[in-house]
Amino acid sequence: MESFLSLTVTQRDQILVEQQVFNMYKAFYDMPPSSQSFMLELQRENHLEYLTKGLRQLGPSFCVLDANRPWMCYWILHSIALMDEFVDPELEDNTIDFLSRCQDPNGGYGGGPGQMPHLATTYAAVNSLVTLGGDKAFSSINREKQYMFLLRMKDPSGGFRMHEAGEIDVRACYTAISVASLLNILDDDLVQNVGNYILSCQTYEGGIAGEPGSEAHGGYTFCGLATMILINEVDRLDLSSLIDWVVFRQGVEGGFQGRTNKLVDGCYSFWQGGVFALLKRLHSTKGEQPIPLGDGEDSGAESSQSTASLDAAGEKGLDEDLSQGGSHSEQGDQDDASCRVNIDNIDHSSGTRHAKVEPLFNSLALQQYILLCSQELNGGLRDKPSKSRDHYHTCYCLSGLSVCQRSWSEDEDSPPLPRSVLGPYSNLLEPIHPLYNLVLDRYQEAHEFFTRSKDPVL
Repeated sequence: MESFLSLTVTQRDQILVEQQVFNMYKAFYDMPPSSQSFMLELQRENHLEYLTKGLRQLGPSFCVLDANRPWMCYWILHSIALMDEFVDPELEDNTIDFLSRCQDPNGGYGGGPGQMPHLATTYAAVNSLVTLGGDKAFSSINREKQYMFLLRMKDPSGGFRMHEAGEIDVRACYTAISVASLLNILDDDLVQNVGNYILSCQTYEGGIAGEPGSEAHGGYTFCGLATMILINEVDRLDLSSLIDWVVFRQGVEGGFQGRTNKLVDGCYSFWQGGVFALLKRLHSTKGEQPIPLGDGEDSGAESSQSTASLDAAGEKGLDEDLSQGGSHSEQGDQDDASCRVNIDNIDHSSGTRHAKVEPLFNSLALQQYILLCSQELNGGLRDKPSKSRDHYHTCYCLSGLSVCQRSWSEDEDSPPLPRSVLGPYSNLLEPIHPLYNLVLDRYQEAHEFFTRSKDPVL
C-alpha cells in the first residue's frame, strides 16, 4: 500500500484502469464459449434504440450541450449509418429543418438556432446533412455563404479561427478544409499557408499539437494529417516520426491513448486508428510502398495477429472537443486550374483503391477493447469501463471499429475476411471515407451532387 501511495496520480490512475480492464478480460476468458460469443457481439438493436431515442429527444441534463446540437446530430446519424440503418422520413425532415435553422444568414452553422456560427458546428452540420443524403439535405446548404464564412475565419498565419475572434488551431484548419472539400469549394485562397501552419504544429515526438508549442495529441494529429492530405501537402510532414508516435499510443489494454502518459479512451479508436487508414489509402493512391519503420523485416503479421485475436493491447486517451469543421470556398473559372486545389485525386480514390499495407497496430486487440470494455450491452459505447455511455463515444468507437475491421483488406472494394472481424461476421460495419469520417456510400452521393452543382462563386 505504501508503494502505491508513493506513486504519482498519473501512475495510480493507470494501474487502476489496467486492473479494471484486465479483470474484464479475465472474466471473459473464464466464460463458457456461448457466453464469450455473446459478449463479442455488437448489440446493434440496442445501439440503434439508444441512438434513435437521442435524436428524437434528450433529457434536461443535456442542456450543457445546447451549443453542440449539430454535433449530437452528427454523432447519432453517423453511428446509425455505420450500422447500415436509416432514420424514418419524418425524423429525417425534422433534422434537415433543424439544421437549416442553425445556418447563419451570413454563412456557417451555429450550435443551435440563432447561435454564433462556428467551424466546429459547421463541420458537424454539413457531415450530418451528407449522412442523411438526398437533394433536400444537400440543397439546404448555402455554399456561397459558407465560403464567405470560411474566408472570414481565415487568418494571415495560414490557420483558421474557430469563430469570429476565436482561437486558431489545427482543429479549425481541418474542419474548414474538410467542409470546403466536401462542398467542392476548396480553392487556393483557403489553402494558402495552411500547410505551413500545420507543419509548425508537428512536435519533437512526431505527433501534431493543437497549436505551435503545445503537446502532441491524437485528435489534432488526425486533423493535421487529414488536412495535409486534402491540400496535397502531406509529404511536407515527417511521416516516419508521426507513425512512430501513433503506434506507441496503443498500450496494454488494447485501446489507444490520446497523449503520452494519458489513460486509454475508446474515442481514440478512431482518432488514432484513423491515422493508419489515412496512411494506407495515401500509399495506395500514390502507388508507394509504406514508410519503413524499425528494421523493415517482414513480420508475417497476418498469422500472428489472427492467433492473437483476443490479446489485449492499447493504452490511454481523453479529450472530446476536437472534431469540428465547416467551410465554403471560392471558386474561380472552372477552366482555370490554378484557382483550385486538385482534390479529385483524393476524394474518390482514397476510399476505394488497392492497398497492400500491413496494419501497423493490433487491430484485433483494439476490437476486443471496443467490444468488451467500451460497449454497453444495453446500448451505446463509452470511454472506458468506469465511464458512462454517450453519443460522442458511440460515434467514434464505432468509427474506429469500422477502421479495424478493414485494416487487413488489400482491396477496399471487397469485404474483409472473417478472420479480420472479431466476433461474429455480423459485427461488420459499413466502410468509411477516413478523410471525413463519413460512411463511404453517403460520401460518394454527396461528392457526385456537389461535383455537378454550379459553382457558388464566380
